[in-house]
Amino acid sequence: MSILTIGDIGVTEGIIHIGDEAMFEAAVDELAARGAAVVGVSANPAESSERYRVPTVARLGFAGLDRAAARERAALLRVAAAGGVTLAADDPAVEALAALDSASGVLIAGGGNLASRWPVHVFERSTLAAMARTRGLPVVVTGQTFGPDLHDGDDEVVAELTCHAAWTGVREHDSAALARGWDARVRVGVDDASFLAGGPDDADRSNASGDVVVSLSGWFAGRPAETVEQGIAELLDAASASVGPVVFHAHFGPIDQGPASGDAALHERVRARMRRPSRVVPSGDSRRSAELARRARLLISSRYHPAVFAAPAGVPVLGLAADDYTRIKLTGALGHWGQDAVVDLDELADVPRRVEELDAARSDIAERADARREAHRADAAAWWDTVAAAFAPAG
Repeated sequence: MSILTIGDIGVTEGIIHIGDEAMFEAAVDELAARGAAVVGVSANPAESSERYRVPTVARLGFAGLDRAAARERAALLRVAAAGGVTLAADDPAVEALAALDSASGVLIAGGGNLASRWPVHVFERSTLAAMARTRGLPVVVTGQTFGPDLHDGDDEVVAELTCHAAWTGVREHDSAALARGWDARVRVGVDDASFLAGGPDDADRSNASGDVVVSLSGWFAGRPAETVEQGIAELLDAASASVGPVVFHAHFGPIDQGPASGDAALHERVRARMRRPSRVVPSGDSRRSAELARRARLLISSRYHPAVFAAPAGVPVLGLAADDYTRIKLTGALGHWGQDAVVDLDELADVPRRVEELDAARSDIAERADARREAHRADAAAWWDTVAAAFAPAG
């Protein structure tokens, strides 16, 4: 089986997005274990092909289009998939269209969540799914958060995508409720990258670093940046004093140590405001990032996937939410593992006490994760069995 798989992958200008890459990597690993090969859709096909050792094709050409142009392009690609028009030789979707000729189906992997704040992903994923259906190929959706902002007709587009999919996998119950309202066939479970590279395991806890690992996003939902950055710096000074050394790790940043950009630039601004010392671990790759989070003493994050990596290992997590979207994701990720410490960016002054409480509760938090881990691992394995079966030839 060859499964055309789209995720928000591809390192460009030396910047990696750890979480999106992790979900795609998990899909590659899980499907390979079940005898299925992946052809990836990437913003940088050559880089992704080398990274994952799988064939890759370019994205479909929606980047940079306004909604009117995106609708026109979506219609064109549907007609092209049906054989009604031939795309120009230099059209970016030519490779994906050709890949459908030998594909067993299409997997919409996690990354580039389906919400109106990212219309390019709504158009790209729904169009690829429609192209597959034109060819009579099954479509499976996995690792998703839907909305909560879906407007300008995006709710209808995403509804069509999910209700025609063989299965729709989501990461939290808010998204499940939306998808069930669209008559989708829904499975709710932990994030696809929760068990990346087979972890977590006992070695993570026995080799715990004692560090407070910090991963921040620059999305403050309109709040004054200086105010938020100062509040976070004061919180981290308090955490450093009461828990342990602070280590910054950007989930959207340069692969290697170099000029700070993305989340790493924000980290440097916060570090400059701190009174206590801290250090930086470069973004690297998904597996090293997972290992860092799993071995932390405490995680403080406004990014989602650091929590996905840390919580299954029983690491206490403090999530910093900027809006409903980030709150839903962080609450969902932690809830699977019996944690609930998600606070609003407007509440930072009250957070140092919460950090001390989380650290004091480390043993209880670890026990709750331990009690859930094997059931979640078995459920995740069963999900990937279901995904692979959806693409298997009939009979």
